[in-house]
Amino acid sequence: MAALANLRGRLRQSAAEWARRRQGPDELPLTLARRRLYILPTRAGIAFGALVLTMLFAGLNYANSLALLLAFLLAGFAFVAMHECHRNLLGLSLLEAAAAPLFAGSAGTVRLTLENPAARLSRYRVQTGVADEAAVALDLPAGGRGQVELPIRAQRRGLQRIDRLRVSTSHPFGLFRAWTWVHAPLVVIVYPRAAGSLPLPADSGISAGAWPRGAGGAEEWFGLRPFRDGDSPRQVAWKAYAREAPLLVKEYSCAGTPLRMLSLDAARQPDIESRLAQLARWIVDAEAAGDRYGLELPGERIAAHRGPDHRHRCLSALALYGSPPMSSAR
Repeated sequence: MAALANLRGRLRQSAAEWARRRQGPDELPLTLARRRLYILPTRAGIAFGALVLTMLFAGLNYANSLALLLAFLLAGFAFVAMHECHRNLLGLSLLEAAAAPLFAGSAGTVRLTLENPAARLSRYRVQTGVADEAAVALDLPAGGRGQVELPIRAQRRGLQRIDRLRVSTSHPFGLFRAWTWVHAPLVVIVYPRAAGSLPLPADSGISAGAWPRGAGGAEEWFGLRPFRDGDSPRQVAWKAYAREAPLLVKEYSCAGTPLRMLSLDAARQPDIESRLAQLARWIVDAEAAGDRYGLELPGERIAAHRGPDHRHRCLSALALYGSPPMSSAR
């Protein structure tokens, strides 16, 4: 059984490499043309074909016209099913694919947007997946669009390349399976695993005055940042906007909020990966607590700030530290 599974895996890999050489690299948006679609019978289709052949030979052997009629009707039904299965993918458009960053060792998703440009043809049970991961099915109405989130996994930090996306269908009767591979360039940034038990450093390691001053419970000016959905209009810097500046939001910090500078030296761990994991843990905790924090790495310094964009910048610096080799999602 193991040898059979290995043989099947090698055959799949060879077929995928042949398809990549034949199709070349893809760019989204992409419309699935006839030349790039492949179709083969499923196990149920092979069993159905064997049944039709048996009925055909029995009808010929015994000169039974009813058996021959039924065999020809079933064969015609199979050809119609094959045509409909192929047409379920033909002309389908893949508009865009995007993947959010994720932590090493965790599951993430790739958001794929599909469009059915046919005005009178609905698409049913269109299955999409990343490489050999589990496929997700989607129905597309005539002239409609749909989004599907495909699961991916990452085992180590850095940049993970997704080699190919798989689009397939076995609609309408499950006798045939039509599929194609899409070799669109898609790279996912993988943060280090957020792990470690050390508490957040209490000492920022910078001169006095870096801590916000003011009475307890008061708020003091922190700065301006770009407007994001969900921000209150009362926080918008309308005077700056009136001077033709971009739409900015005034940000305040609570008095007594610590400013933390995080560094590799402070993460006392035996190896570099454990130190990066500890730093990732501190960044997540500091952001959740609303603290201002910065990051110091050899050759790079990120000033103290806070917010989702700052969190992403710091975690990305950890992910790319040392420039580990790019891995592939298979």
